[in-house]
Amino acid sequence: MSKVMIFGVFDGLHEGHRALIREARALGDYLIVVIARDSIVKQLKSHDPKYSAAERIAHLETADGVDEVAIGDAELSSWGIVDKYQPDIIVFGYDQTLMREDFEKNIDKLQTKPIIKVASSFEPNKYHSSIINKKTKNQ
Repeated sequence: MSKVMIFGVFDGLHEGHRALIREARALGDYLIVVIARDSIVKQLKSHDPKYSAAERIAHLETADGVDEVAIGDAELSSWGIVDKYQPDIIVFGYDQTLMREDFEKNIDKLQTKPIIKVASSFEPNKYHSSIINKKTKNQ
């Protein structure tokens, strides 16, 4: 069985997220979606997520193609979640360049060495959380 892993905040599941899930799921037999902890979201984005981790997990558990949802590491750059689940493939979103670079920098510290893929963008000028959040805020 081939396991695939993706990462994200997933703060309001939109069509761009669904496209990432579909693309990642097509690469393997089992898809693990890792969501960022609330504290990590605040650290990275300087604000709390709109939905709590529990709410984001609940949204993803009902999404087509998702086999398992896990909460990410409590510390940036530790990547312990990767060793815990040992995916064969990790798919980073097209806009997760810094995250991918950090993973590549730390991969030698991990027990498992998954294949790294980058997902294609899906209408990035329409389905990106920052754009959607701006539209929602202005309505």
